[in-house]
Order: sequence, then C-alpha cells, then structure tokens
Amino acid sequence: MFAKIIMKNSLLFVLFFCCALSASATHNRAGEITYRQISLLNYEATIVTYTKHSSNIDRPTLIIFWGDEPPGSQGDTIPRISQTNLPNDIDINVYQKTHNYPAAGNYLLHCEDMNRNGGIINIPNSVNTSFYIQSLLQINPFLGPNNSPILLNPPIDQGCANQLFVHNPGAFDPDGDSLSYELFTCRGNLGTLCPGYFFPTATSFFRLDSINGDLIWNTPDNFSCGEWNVAFLIKEWRNGVNIGYVERDMQITIYCSCPNNPPVLTVVNDTCVEAGTFISFDVSATDPDTTNDKVNITASGGPFLVQPDSAYLSPQPSTSPYIRTFSWQTQCNHVRKSAYSVLFKAEDDHPNPAPPPTNFNLAVFKTVNITVVSPSPKNPVAIPFGNTIHLSWNACVCTEAIGYDIYRRNGFYGFIPGYCELGVPAYTGYSKIASVTGLNTTTYTDDNNGAGLINGIDYCYMIVARFDDGAESYASVEVCSQLKRDLPVITNVSINATDATNGSVYIAWSKPTELDTVQTPGPFEYILYRSNDFTGSSFALVDSFFDLNDTIYVDSLLNTVNSPWSYKIEFYNLTPGNSFKIGQSQIASSVFLSIAPTDHSNVLSWHEKVPWLNASYTVYRQNISGVFDSIANTNLQTYTDTGLVNGTEYCYLIRSNGNYSADGFVNPIVNFSQEKCATPIDNVPPCAPDLTVTPDCPHFRNILKWKFNNAGCPDDVGMYNIYFAADSVNDMLLIGTVYNGADSIFIDDSLASIAGCYTITAVDTNGNESAFSEKICVDNCPIYVLPNVFTPNGDGKNDTFHPLPYSYVESVDIQIFDRWGLVMFKTTNPDVNWDGTFDNKGKECPDGVYYYVCTVNEIYISGIRPRIIKGFVHLLRNK
Repeated sequence: MFAKIIMKNSLLFVLFFCCALSASATHNRAGEITYRQISLLNYEATIVTYTKHSSNIDRPTLIIFWGDEPPGSQGDTIPRISQTNLPNDIDINVYQKTHNYPAAGNYLLHCEDMNRNGGIINIPNSVNTSFYIQSLLQINPFLGPNNSPILLNPPIDQGCANQLFVHNPGAFDPDGDSLSYELFTCRGNLGTLCPGYFFPTATSFFRLDSINGDLIWNTPDNFSCGEWNVAFLIKEWRNGVNIGYVERDMQITIYCSCPNNPPVLTVVNDTCVEAGTFISFDVSATDPDTTNDKVNITASGGPFLVQPDSAYLSPQPSTSPYIRTFSWQTQCNHVRKSAYSVLFKAEDDHPNPAPPPTNFNLAVFKTVNITVVSPSPKNPVAIPFGNTIHLSWNACVCTEAIGYDIYRRNGFYGFIPGYCELGVPAYTGYSKIASVTGLNTTTYTDDNNGAGLINGIDYCYMIVARFDDGAESYASVEVCSQLKRDLPVITNVSINATDATNGSVYIAWSKPTELDTVQTPGPFEYILYRSNDFTGSSFALVDSFFDLNDTIYVDSLLNTVNSPWSYKIEFYNLTPGNSFKIGQSQIASSVFLSIAPTDHSNVLSWHEKVPWLNASYTVYRQNISGVFDSIANTNLQTYTDTGLVNGTEYCYLIRSNGNYSADGFVNPIVNFSQEKCATPIDNVPPCAPDLTVTPDCPHFRNILKWKFNNAGCPDDVGMYNIYFAADSVNDMLLIGTVYNGADSIFIDDSLASIAGCYTITAVDTNGNESAFSEKICVDNCPIYVLPNVFTPNGDGKNDTFHPLPYSYVESVDIQIFDRWGLVMFKTTNPDVNWDGTFDNKGKECPDGVYYYVCTVNEIYISGIRPRIIKGFVHLLRNK
C-alpha cells in the first residue's frame, strides 16, 4: 500500500529509515540498542523501544542496520519477540535478531522509526521528528569478547516540579569493561541532531555524572511540567581505549501537582571484598510523607547477573520498617578490575488522584560499588644463591589468574593492605621488578637485570597475582633475604687529602663471614683496583692483601682535585692446586663535589656511585681560622650557600651518611668528598622589566614606560636597552639606551611611522643583561578627512578640493560624480587637488553638489588596509 502511494504521487525516496513511515506515527518515547557476542563474528542485537500505548501505531517489526551494509541497502527486518503494557500509557517492545559480520572492524548499529510522540518540550515539532538510536560495536580478536553494557533500569522515568530528580540506567558490562557516561543531543531524521533541541538547564541544574551514571536534575520548576527527552552515551573502556558505546534516548515526565515526596534510601558505602567471602548488608528506606506510603526496595546490577542465585535480596517487608538484606557469595570467577555496581531503588506506593488515574509514585536510586579482589599469593619464600635471590610462592587460589608481578625494596616495610588497597602502593617504596606469565609460573630468580644483587642489602619482596583485564590481587606478605656474606663488602671510599698530585683516599671493607670451608678452604687474597671515575671504566691494580682481617687501605699520590675515584676488590681462593676467583665486591666511588658560583651564592652539587644507601649529607664550609664548620644537613645532592660576598673565595667539603640495610656492617657509613673552593661572582641578570607603550599620534611619537619589580630579583640595574622592530615578524634591533637605572621612561620621536614593536632589557652594573620584556606592538592612527565645500574662484583661497591635514595614508583612489552619476574627476593622489574643472582640464563644472567615493589605503603595522569613505562636497564658484 505504501509503495502504491509513492508511485501514485510520483515521489522518489531513498529509504534509510529503520521502520516503515506513517504520518500518524506519534508513539516513540524511548529506547536503545544492545548487543551480545555469540561467537567470534556472530552477534545478537536487541532493540528495546518504549511507545505510547494509546497510539494506533504498532510495529511488529523494525528495520535495523548492522553497519556492514552496502550503499543503498534497505536494512534488515528484526522481529518483535515481546510486548508488555505498563501503567501511564506505556508499552515495552523487545526486538531481537542475530547477524554474522564479515570481518573484524567497527560497526555502527542503528534504527530509525517515525515518529516521536507529540508535545516533547525540548524537541520542537516532535510529532514530526523521527526516533533514532544507535550503538557502536568494535570487533577485535585481540581485545577478546565484546558485549555491550546491559541497561537494567528502563529509560522512562518521572519526577515532580520543585523536587530533586535522579535517574540511573543501571548499566552493567558483562565483560568487566569500565563504563563512562556522556550527555548527547537526541537524534532525529536520518540520525541528524534534532533541530532546536535543548537540555533542561535554563532555570535549573542538569547534569550527568560521568563516573556513576546518575542523571541529576536539581530541580525542575513549575515551567518544566511535561515530557522531556534526553540522550546519553554509555561508553565501554578497556585498557584505556574506547571499544564501543550504547546510545540511550530516554523520556522524563515532570508533574506539576505532586502530593508526594520521594522516599529516603539508606545504603552502605562502596566496598571491596576478597573472592570467596560472603558479603551481606542491610538496605533501608522510609517515607517522609504523612500518608506513610508503602516503600518497595529493589536492586539490580552485576552481582545478580554474573552467576544466578549468587546474589539476592531478602523478601520485601509489607509494613514499616522497610529493610531488605543484600547478600552475595563471591567467588573467584567474580574477580575483575572494575567494581560491580549494585543499584538500589526505593519507590513509594502513593495513592493515585483521579481523574485522570496518573501514577504519582516517586523513586530514589543509590549505587553501591563492590570490588571483588583475588586473595594474595601465599607462602612466598626467598633463598639467596650466589649473587641472586630465588623466589617461590604458591599458585593463586583463583585459577583465572594469568601471571604474577614481583615487587622489591631494600629493607622491610611492614605493609598490611587495607580492604580496598590492591596490588602494592608506591608509598611503600616497593618497585615492580618483573612479571611472569602463567598461573603455575610460581618462581623467579632476581639477578638485578643481570647486574647481580649487592651484598649487605636486605632485599624484601611481595608478589601480586595479575588477571587478564588488569585486575590485581591483594599483595602477598613480605619476604626478605640477603646474599650470603662470602665476598668482601666495601664500606668506605673517603677523601683523606685533597691535592693535585699528593691526594689520598681511605678505603675500607667488611670481610667475608659466611665462607664455604669445603669449597673455599683458603688461604685467601684480596686484590684492590681503582679507576679515576664513578663507574670503574679503567681499573688499575693498586695492591694485594693476604690476611682476611686486613680490610683498610690508604691510597696515596693521587689527583683528588679533578675527578672522583672508584674501587673494587677481587677475592681469590689460593688453595694449592685449586686457586680460583671466588668473586668480587660491588664498585664504590668517592663523593665528588662541584660548585657553580653565582651572584652572592655558591651552588654546590655532588655525586657518588656506591652500593649502600646514603640517606643524608652534611655540608661543611671553611671558616676564617681554616676549620671546616657544618653549615647544613640535607637528603638532597645539591645545596646553595647564599648571602656570600662577591669576589671572596669560599671552600667546602661534603660528608655522606649512609648504611647497608642488612645488619652486621658499620653504621653509619661516613665518607668525605674532596675540598672544593669557589668565588661568588655576579653573573645573574636582572629580571625583565614590565613594559607599556602609549602611541602619541598627533606628535608622531611613542612613549615607553616600565616598572622594575625588585622582589626576588637583583637590585643593581645600571641601564636599560630599548629594542624596536617595524612589525611583529622582524628581529628586534637596539635603538636606544637609558643610562640611568632609576629612569622608567623613553620617548621614541624620530619616527616616520609610529607603528612597530618594542621590547626592553635591564642591564646590571656588571653587564648582565636580562631577558627581553614582553613584546609590545602599537599601530598607526591614520587620519584622512575631506571637507564638504570649496570655492574655485581664483582668489587663492580654498581654490582646490583637498583633504585636511592627514597622516599614515599611502594612497587613495577617489572618484567624484555629478548628480547624474558622470565621473568629473578621479585620482590616486592623497592630496586630491581637484580644481573644479572636468578632469582638471579647464572646463569648469557648474556650481552644485558633487558626490565622491574614496578608497583610503592606510598604513598599519600589519600592512596596508583599505577604508572606503563616501560623501559630498559643495562647489561654490560665484559666492
């Protein structure tokens, strides 16, 4: 029938609509499209629409576009599988069908139906506007399964004027993806945004919480009564990447006369629970009205969907107090990174006024987020082996774990995780050093990325189970160990004397105390090496020692002025017939001090490379008696000594204060740097002044003024340099200097054009020049005015038509017309100088009014700008 009408009226339509058109289709209220993955490329789409029951329009089928159709496709018919009638003139229609996609990719599912119901306040002409919904599906085998969020609360809601309105879609993602929410304009014909659409924000506060999905209207006023439609996107995020969305178009009905107030709902705060734990808490609601309405408490969300019967609410009480208990037996397959949102709803049962029999029940929503966390890996063990530590632990009881992360720090912390404290927080000082893959991969050997671990350090570890979606278990208990003390451990590399040729360094070490007398019966030998850098790039032999208790050495005749010194000790077993190198100590260097002198200050910095931890440093400065006094303590490796006299030499040295985290070593470990001297010098420029430029057009000059802020800046300004450029592109050139640091004004009056840019610098008495001030550009003030009368009678007074004194005009293009539009005169000369004759050729023009059109080409800093002026002039020859 519809096709016959088209042919009869000779109309040609390209149909993109998801449903057959009908002029009387005034029925669509709300809806959305969701999808479910059946196999890799096979998906089931569900369209849910909410329509007006009293409308005579019915849709047993709709047309869905799957997003992979060829151009010109008419879409695919999707059948209705159910229809339910609700109060308040509402029908729920559910449509469902499966589809095989050709390949991985992004697909936009969409559907359009004519028309929306009439009278929607924020969609002008809604009765003639299509209802259009869409959802984005991303198929990517590397992402794993991808199902859209399930929206557990219907997109139809009601509120009252002058009362807070809150709605939540109750979104649950079966894949555990994170969800976000974003307001969007409702769509209409062919998916375009509805013309004239507006959100209800003119007289109230309206927003969508991007995290929990609460749609809040605070509060509709008496002018808001009626039906509103709002749309929002529920976006899925996996590993920080958006992988799809569902677009919901919902309808809100605001009533003006509401003899009702919403219930008061009380729930617990968000929480975390260990998988396998039974969680239970009460949810209560009260009615604030004197009618003491019955309140019904319901709940929806992930815990009710992930496994049937694992979460439940106790029965609804028939009388007050209205309390229901939420219970959930969590299991390992509930572990995921994102929380499970449980949306609790309390709705009153208010008596309906009549007529009409409109339902005035009001509801409130509150969400409780429950994160299910895997138990920690149990029984971690750390055993030293050579210069490594071997870790082992029990496999995670949650077999969904895909691997483990290993964390390490020096020294025991005593971490006990809070109930919502997952993984290993950074404040503990632990760092992740490795990850292993596989549920049953429960060992790891820590060799410090091949560099070997260090003797004397108490290494502590925690293990965390890792899951496919990025979820982490609770951290294991801490387990600590240290290497076997079968090698020498350096404790001191300290500068004894500072000299370019006769300097000396004090070296000390701790002897091995856990030797294997079977494998290494001795005797033993230490061999000491040194290198004049931090890292030991060029070690040279220093000396050998054959007594295990010989652990101190002073290395002499060194240049301790220009470089640090680093040392290592090789350790040998010298059993006759079985001599071999047992191993060697870690490299340790001296502390090396550097100084950068500046204005009234010396900036000290120092560095060292040692196997122990230097927790603090003491800065010493030599006094007038030649004694080094302590002037500061710091845990940094830099210090600025201020308030000094320029030109006076100051000498310093640094003491490092450290320790090994394991017991049995000298504590504290104290070492000194070389002595270093420096002389403060004024090499700090002043701060840039604050510049203003005022153009003085009548006098062809620019007036520069500046302020110099001494706060935090050197105060020894001696002069100022003035820089200029003709425009904002060219380089700034020095045009003048103000030689008095107390001055704050400069007048630039040698100008052909005042257009240009200025900047200024301050120069102190030692020649240090500041940075440029902010560049300030000024423009010309073009003036061009033509008179309205002239008298070309040969008396030498006002005999030509010319402008008043003008400025900054490059040229003009003027034409002068008589009353009939004939051109009497034209020129490009800015002075014009029309003598009242036809084209200035002697044929006099009669007295009268003449009209002109003049294009004035004015000079600006950006270039020539034309300006058109129009006017008239009286030619009076005989008066």
